[in-house]
Amino acid sequence: MLFLAVLGAIWAAASKGGDAFLLPGPDDVLRALVTATRSGLLPRAVLRSLGRLCLGYSVSLAGGVVLGVCLARVRVVKDTVGVLVLGLQAVPSVCWLPLALLWFGLGEAAIQVVIVLGSLLSITLATESAVNTIPPLLLRAARTMGARGLVLWTRVILPAALPGIVSGARLGWTFAWRSLLAGELLFISGGLGQVLEIGRELHDMALVLGVMAVIVALGLATDRLVFGLVEDRVRRAWGLDRS
Repeated sequence: MLFLAVLGAIWAAASKGGDAFLLPGPDDVLRALVTATRSGLLPRAVLRSLGRLCLGYSVSLAGGVVLGVCLARVRVVKDTVGVLVLGLQAVPSVCWLPLALLWFGLGEAAIQVVIVLGSLLSITLATESAVNTIPPLLLRAARTMGARGLVLWTRVILPAALPGIVSGARLGWTFAWRSLLAGELLFISGGLGQVLEIGRELHDMALVLGVMAVIVALGLATDRLVFGLVEDRVRRAWGLDRS
């Protein structure tokens, strides 16, 4: 709290000592947020963006875990699809938007494609790494005790890889956020990206900074209250908590 208070004081001093139009102070940003909230613009945008994000991220998570496991355990998939996944991982999510717009037009499908492609690959690679780092001795012991097929997968491989999969899911969520905002910024979408664009068009820097603060707050809240708690619980259950 002290650190945030110091940042707020520096911000307020910089706003008063510089160009208040380009760098509004905390009080101006707070007023802009209150106005956008009372008008309903900000709540609608938050709900719209979160709805899109949850849908696209769910597809990415399911597909990424399955593909990552296949890359780790099926040699022919690793030698073919694995090369493609590694190459496409270097492509920024915003680069998918022109293709998505040409394929699906100005609509929800285009944004969902950008979200999925932006987060799917990172989850896939994290899952592959988690499965590959399972101690071979654990797998040999499980096979010696009779674990085969579905039992080996559900009782040994996936539980052993779960801490790494959860970490990959946490990383994929951040990539999904970035992909979502990249898609929403470029055409009328009704989400937080569009509110940012409205602030830019109206030269309302207070609104722009306010929406950015909301994005940061949502990202931190999700990371700490959802993924952070899940990851801590999994690490404690698996005996990986250093404390």
